[in-house]
Amino acid sequence: MNTLSLRTALGAAIVSVSIAAGAYGAEPARYSRPSAPDFTQLVQEEGPAVVNISVTQKAAAAHDGMPLDKDDPAYEFFRRFGVPVPQPGPRQGIGSGFIVSPDGYILTNAHVVDGAKQVQVKLTDRREFNAKVVGTDARSDIALIKIEASGLPVARIGNSRDLKVGEWVVAVGAPFGFENSVTAGIVSAISRSLGGESYVPFIQTDVAVNPGNSGGPLFDLDGNVVGINSQIFSRTGGYMGLSFAIPIDVAMHVKDELQKHGKVTRGRIGVTVQGVNQSLAQSFGLPKPQGALVSSVEDGGPAARGGVMPGDVILEWNGKPVAESSTLPALVADTAPGQQATVKVWRNGAERTLQVAVGRMPDETSQVASADAPQANSGKLGLVVRPLTSEERQELHASGGLLVEQAAGAAAAAGVQDGDVILSVNNERVKSAAQLRAIIEKAGKHVALLVQREDTKVFVPIDLG
Repeated sequence: MNTLSLRTALGAAIVSVSIAAGAYGAEPARYSRPSAPDFTQLVQEEGPAVVNISVTQKAAAAHDGMPLDKDDPAYEFFRRFGVPVPQPGPRQGIGSGFIVSPDGYILTNAHVVDGAKQVQVKLTDRREFNAKVVGTDARSDIALIKIEASGLPVARIGNSRDLKVGEWVVAVGAPFGFENSVTAGIVSAISRSLGGESYVPFIQTDVAVNPGNSGGPLFDLDGNVVGINSQIFSRTGGYMGLSFAIPIDVAMHVKDELQKHGKVTRGRIGVTVQGVNQSLAQSFGLPKPQGALVSSVEDGGPAARGGVMPGDVILEWNGKPVAESSTLPALVADTAPGQQATVKVWRNGAERTLQVAVGRMPDETSQVASADAPQANSGKLGLVVRPLTSEERQELHASGGLLVEQAAGAAAAAGVQDGDVILSVNNERVKSAAQLRAIIEKAGKHVALLVQREDTKVFVPIDLG
């Protein structure tokens, strides 16, 4: 039996207390308790590959005492009335980066060098170089720059797919211009989607990241670069405990494309997807919430030609699992246009395998609907709906659909709003309120409405109790 001896001095007397492990309900530790990590060797060995970046940008033309260009309409106004004209001057920016080849290729963020007239790179040995911007990619926020040098220290590239939540990570950069600053924390989450046009499944950490850290490396404890520090979530402009890094796997793919072609070519299949929660999983008969739920498919697009339909849940892409909807865009984008992709989907309670010829990413289009027509109540959903007019159907490229005139009850509680267009219920297209009511009566406790709101289509799970 393991014992723990506690010795306490009480005046001149010494009292020994023996406590048996597990006594009084105590349980043995379930996890190992490692000592605090030591980052000194990591920084010493990998720090020389981290660089500080200074950027000179042309000042934007502005009024109220700000610099003005000669092309600005206010310039002539100031000149005629003898008022001194504010002159444009350079703006300075700072960031970080890291060397990925001995001959001077460096990775950083696209927003660090955006609009730069001059880019200067400073190494840890205090040497300074002017850098050329090889290429930038706004969608991933990655830029590749080049300095004329040789025999440079190179960062070791890791594998971001091996990261685990709770793992220690280290950032090196120049926050607020304080060169070669080191901060540490843990991985808070992986595959975070931050919206917009980004195709990046971000790594979320609690590593302190501030202006100037952008473009710098995120290391694991083995000294491998696993990410590029890119964004923070803040209500003040400063660090608030939420920082986001671009996975190094994504960054290196972009780097290779920029180095070879000067731009990035991405695949696309023409679908809109959303996450699958418990209610949607129950509505579609999925064993558990997983995959990317297809809420809309572009007419005549790659996915449509491959047989993908609204209501399909994409579970795998080319053999890689799609655990969350945020995983799919990056997988599709990294697939070369023209390649045949094997897509496993969940449809009508069973798995199917489809072949989709990947296309090239296009511009997006939007569609809107509205009008007047006779109304009808949809019953348990709590909706007042009417069929779409022929003009509305033409705008939507839809053979049917119901406009929500008034939302209440279970549907309103789930997020359905006045003006939404209901396209289908549990993957069955609806053309009349009577048809909608009949589907609801047979549906059981859970239904999923495919709803179009302005230019967005989304599945709304509704609990009918």
